[in-house]
Amino acid sequence: MIWMSKLLRIVHLFPELLNLYADQGNIAVLAKRAQARDCEVSVQRVKLGDSLDLENSDILVLGGGSDREQAVVAKELMRYRADLLTAIEAGLPVLAVCGGYQLLGHYYELPNHEKISGLGLLDFITKAGNKRLIGDIAISWLDEAGHDRGETIVGFENHGGRTIHSYPSLGRVLRGYGNNGDDQLEGLQYKGVVATYIHGPLLPKNPHLADDLLQKALRYRYGESFSWCSLDDQLAMRAHQFLLNRTLSR
Repeated sequence: MIWMSKLLRIVHLFPELLNLYADQGNIAVLAKRAQARDCEVSVQRVKLGDSLDLENSDILVLGGGSDREQAVVAKELMRYRADLLTAIEAGLPVLAVCGGYQLLGHYYELPNHEKISGLGLLDFITKAGNKRLIGDIAISWLDEAGHDRGETIVGFENHGGRTIHSYPSLGRVLRGYGNNGDDQLEGLQYKGVVATYIHGPLLPKNPHLADDLLQKALRYRYGESFSWCSLDDQLAMRAHQFLLNRTLSR
């Protein structure tokens, strides 16, 4: 078990703006699964005008929002860009979903060629397509070397953007669209960053991914190996399997 002295600090960035796809559910899952392993959990909700204390952050969650909201958040976070870049390179875990994913890149280009600036924390761009990519999605979860981990991730996607990048992908699309609807890849992984278009929210349907993020956060903060106890996920994984079967049968 992990000792109670281990404090995990979850930072939810701009929940009043970036919570279009029930991203609060991701926070709840991370907190509950950490507490079930005897971690003390602190959830800080950083809103517009609040300061961001990266030195006391163990995992950042950046959710989805509209184009307008993304532009507001990008402007707000730009003053922390240098510190964010340093923290990401040091391995700070970040879960970025949909609009939050796009914000990590250089910009999002609209159909009229207007560009919504991103943070440029990672080297990619997103361009709007002719139609939205909507529906249930299932992917084969990959490790950072591109090898199949033998597990799946399921959820829902709804995005107009097409993202192409050269980073390791989160997974290979089994059914759905993924990053751009063409290369059959979904999301990206870079050090502690997990970015994805899968929402609805993501983590309640994929407790194994939540645990992976929690382990990264604890290693980032404490630099130690932990005896990681398993939780009783029978019901959660039955729900996961049901969604997987339903998605693949369509």
